[in-house]
Amino acid sequence: MDGGGRYSGSLNAAEQAGVDGPPAPGSGSLVAGLAARLPRLVRPFMRSRRSRLGQPIERRIPRHAGTLTLAVTFAALSVTGFVASGRYDRFVLENGHVSDVLARLAGFGVERVTISGIARLYEREVLQAAGIDGHSSVVFLDVAEARQRLLDVPLIASVSVRKVYPNEIVISQVEREPAALWQRNGEISVIAADGTVIDEMRDDRYAALPLVVGEEANERLKDYLALIEAAGELGERVKAGTYVSGRRWTLKLDGVDIRLPETGAAEALARLVKLERDSRILEKDIIAVDLRLPDRVVVRLTEEAAATRAESQKKKPKGKGTET
Repeated sequence: MDGGGRYSGSLNAAEQAGVDGPPAPGSGSLVAGLAARLPRLVRPFMRSRRSRLGQPIERRIPRHAGTLTLAVTFAALSVTGFVASGRYDRFVLENGHVSDVLARLAGFGVERVTISGIARLYEREVLQAAGIDGHSSVVFLDVAEARQRLLDVPLIASVSVRKVYPNEIVISQVEREPAALWQRNGEISVIAADGTVIDEMRDDRYAALPLVVGEEANERLKDYLALIEAAGELGERVKAGTYVSGRRWTLKLDGVDIRLPETGAAEALARLVKLERDSRILEKDIIAVDLRLPDRVVVRLTEEAAATRAESQKKKPKGKGTET
């Protein structure tokens, strides 16, 4: 400095002072000063990293890391072989999935299933459809999947499935109402009132339902049931109805076929009811009654009755008188 307290020196000297020491006010930027200090701040960390890299590799790896890696690898190979050999599938079949096994051990196995709304299905059928068995657990049961599986059963119209912890499943369902049996191509199906197939005839639980036979007979179920009602006292004797050629009905009544017209079938049945009441026509040796003609009734005899009638016709005299 000079005698007046003023700094006296070159600009280069001032810049040099800014590099090696704290920046003087107004002599340079703060960023330049920080940049100058950075090497000294980073140097200790670099020395630490170099010291670690200089250590033997066995000192840098955690103890027992090799043993753990080997154990994990061996376990992975064992699981892969267990699955590939088919033993895992056998284990699942016999015990359920591993998750379900653990949940059951923890007290969350399915021990009770409450089913409401069951009418014609059996409990075992509902459980099988829902995918619930002794291996299931409440924790890992997918209620959405179980509900969809139950809705895939034609006889079930709607259903809900919910969990009640720790070990109960509640199923609430509404079944479609079976209205009749439909026989087609030798197979019998259970149908609703609108003709929709809702089940197959597997046992005798539906044996008391009305039976319709033939193509499109299921779609004309309402008409058939109306004919049974129109038959009055004969309705209970009707065993089945065959829809013929998509046009008319033939009723099977105690081994006798009742052939009805395309139109006016109810009126034709009323004629039959009157004939039966007056002359017991259905008690005779006949196999068919044809009501398709409005002004007459045509009957077809059994083979025995037809043969007897033909024999009696031969024995009748042809003339008015006889010789003595």
